[in-house]
Amino acid sequence: MGHTVALNFEDGVTRFIECRTGETVADASYRVGINIPLDCRDGACGTCKCRVESGTYDPGEYIEDALSEEEAAEGLALACQMRPQTDLVISVAASSEVCKTRGQSFEARLKSVERLSATTIAFSLEGAGAVTFLPGQYVNVQVPGTDQRRSYSFSSPPGAETLSFLVRDIPPGLMSSFLRERAEPGMPMSFVGPAGSFYLRDIRRPLLFLAGGTGLAPFLSMLGKIAETGSAHPIHLVYGVTNDEDLVGVDRLEDCAARIPGFTFATCVAAEGSAHPRKGYVMAHTEPERLNGGEVDVYLCGPPAMVDAVRVWLGQQGVSPANFYYEKFSPSGAVTAIGESHRPAA
Repeated sequence: MGHTVALNFEDGVTRFIECRTGETVADASYRVGINIPLDCRDGACGTCKCRVESGTYDPGEYIEDALSEEEAAEGLALACQMRPQTDLVISVAASSEVCKTRGQSFEARLKSVERLSATTIAFSLEGAGAVTFLPGQYVNVQVPGTDQRRSYSFSSPPGAETLSFLVRDIPPGLMSSFLRERAEPGMPMSFVGPAGSFYLRDIRRPLLFLAGGTGLAPFLSMLGKIAETGSAHPIHLVYGVTNDEDLVGVDRLEDCAARIPGFTFATCVAAEGSAHPRKGYVMAHTEPERLNGGEVDVYLCGPPAMVDAVRVWLGQQGVSPANFYYEKFSPSGAVTAIGESHRPAA
């Protein structure tokens, strides 16, 4: 029985390969035309060194000059030697272009457009076939009638027949204008992906999710996955928006809270004139104990100003989380500034 391996490249592109029983990751990659950098194939040079984000594997045989004990303990492995024992997620220290691969293109049909509030639209796609992605990742969707693409994180979990997304409704925005004025069920739409290094890793400690606006989307995908697999650790989400009308998806969070033991959430609104009981930014409504003395993985998705503010706030707490993953996005869904993540040094 083989295993699925997700290869995440430095430029954000993700490709999925099937690794046969007893086959190394490098051999499986080359078999399908993905050229992971390597020289020796014998575990001697270290050229194919990569980071294993999740899953278990047989590391194979190699010399310490290629991979030290300290590196192996930190989750580094050699693609030419490692053999998967479960499905794996691997970060490759090279771009997809260098590895002679690219994001996959998919053709789909628009299934539905739903007005969630005065400022937020949800749309869903169907008919794209088997689209594999990691919960939290995004795709680049072409705006029908243009040559422009916009980046949107999946709000649906992996394996769902219908792919769903959240869009901030900005009057001059290309995608939001299309959805508002011209979209009809059955219209063809295309996208490229998946992409992004902001995705759910193995859950090894408590999780703190911080979402801003339509940055809720990747967390809905993650929670959908967790609802299927379960978690041995508590998960808390703080979801902040600017105005009352921006607050959407609360019903889905309530459903997740009912399905996932140990999952809790809080919402807040920044506007001073809000009628919401919790006013202010997410930092003001994140209790210090949620940082668990640093033994916590923090995931953050929101506009650049929010990401920067949270980073400053974390520094002020005097506690460094075990891992801090973040993604910045433009309200218009523009590709720039999408897919950033950060993992602090061990």
